[in-house]
Amino acid sequence: MKIWIQDTITPTYRLIKFNCEEHSNYEYKGDFTDDELREYLLELKDDIDTDKNIKLLKYYGYLHLFIVIKKNNS
Repeated sequence: MKIWIQDTITPTYRLIKFNCEEHSNYEYKGDFTDDELREYLLELKDDIDTDKNIKLLKYYGYLHLFIVIKKNNS
């Protein structure tokens, strides 16, 4: 599946927007197999439900992931 991504990173969160169609301000990441996409999602967040998110992306054609960045107090 062809994937375009817009990735916004702030000090407190990361918003990743996946789309199966070309959009302006989105970067083309490539043609992913399910296994490659599963691996990419796990790199973003190690406890993500990859199967559910891949199904949502295939069904709707887009997926938005909001990841909270937790600060480690040293």
